Amino acid sequence: MAAPRPPPARLSGVMVPAPIQDLEALRALTALFKEQRNRETAPRTIFQRVLDILKKSSHAVELACRDPSQVEHLTSSLQLITECFRCLRNACIECSVNQNSIRNLDTIGVAVDLILLFRELRVEQESLLTAFRCGLQFLGNIASRNEDSQSVVWVHAFPELFLFLIITDHFLKSPELVKAMYAKMSNQERVTLLDLMIAKIVGDEPLTKDDIPVFLSHAELIASTFVNQCKIVLKLTSEQHADDEEALATIRLLDVLCEMTANTDLLSYLQVFPGLLERVIDLLRLIHVAGNDTANIFSTSGCVKAEGDVSNVAEGFKSHLIRLIGNLCYKNKENQDKVNELDGIPLILDSCSIDDSNPYSFTPLPVLTQWVVYAIRNLTEDNSQNQDLIAKMEQQGLADASLLKKMGLEVEKRGDRLILKSTSGTPPL
Repeated sequence: MAAPRPPPARLSGVMVPAPIQDLEALRALTALFKEQRNRETAPRTIFQRVLDILKKSSHAVELACRDPSQVEHLTSSLQLITECFRCLRNACIECSVNQNSIRNLDTIGVAVDLILLFRELRVEQESLLTAFRCGLQFLGNIASRNEDSQSVVWVHAFPELFLFLIITDHFLKSPELVKAMYAKMSNQERVTLLDLMIAKIVGDEPLTKDDIPVFLSHAELIASTFVNQCKIVLKLTSEQHADDEEALATIRLLDVLCEMTANTDLLSYLQVFPGLLERVIDLLRLIHVAGNDTANIFSTSGCVKAEGDVSNVAEGFKSHLIRLIGNLCYKNKENQDKVNELDGIPLILDSCSIDDSNPYSFTPLPVLTQWVVYAIRNLTEDNSQNQDLIAKMEQQGLADASLLKKMGLEVEKRGDRLILKSTSGTPPL
């Protein structure tokens, strides 16, 4: 067998010390790996050297965990650990070859063990927090779109590391790791994660300036997953799938989207997310038809709730679809027009029917009616075309006048024009 080929003295024209012994060499590699061509030509021996430095530096952390008096000597080791993680993190960006090489060196196990050691250090050092974050970023990048790496991260990190990250609020601050691990979670674990996102968004403390970029990354994951998987919810129309966990997890995606679009810092991103509004209208139409055809969880004869235990969450799905449409159309003319083009306005109005025996009693319960009112207002605000459509529907008997009145709207004829106006004392639409 031929002897291993020695590593090149240069990587894309930049000298690489052999062996890598100091912080500056690691920083040089980290900078190099920002470019795709350098990532693709990196020899595996470099990653072995980085791993050796990581292992050596981790010994200082182990010593500090056993002997607190050694904590004050950690500075240089934490700097090396941080740069090792940065280097490996960058090397994994959109490069499956490097992901596989680094994984096959058992670097993931070393990284997870080291991150778990960090929690035992009783220090408030900024350098420790930076090393911790870079370690999580590395785990996220090595697992990104790589099923083998995702499996290895899951084996090493679950449940101990994930529980620690969740309890300390670090997991949601690591969007790369959240995105990579979402695919490996069970549906119940996904629901728990999505509940954590909702709690963070609607919590007493608003999202900070630093939180917004992180949650924009979460928004991309949530919206793309919902667009791709939302029709799974239709399984719930069948009794045999009434408790389908995948469908219930998908419903929670919608709940997160509703809360995200209620946040002005996240709304504008989701208003232009490819296919989201179209898919929501399409799904609303499908469950509306399914509910009218047979008695099932989406039937208008059923009780619609916006909250309750997990088995009843699906019952509020229709109202949340309409809420999301209303949010996406808030002060957005393009989306208002798109809903019109997709025949979404008659669909929304038809979702809020009146009991024939009592025109002032709504079925379903008022929670759905409230979101219909909200959506219609956002669809018609400063949009004469949508206002005209509803006015013409009322004249043609396609929109119930008593329903519009209950919503605080009425149609008034002015010359040759039909005007949709408010009856609640608020300014005209």
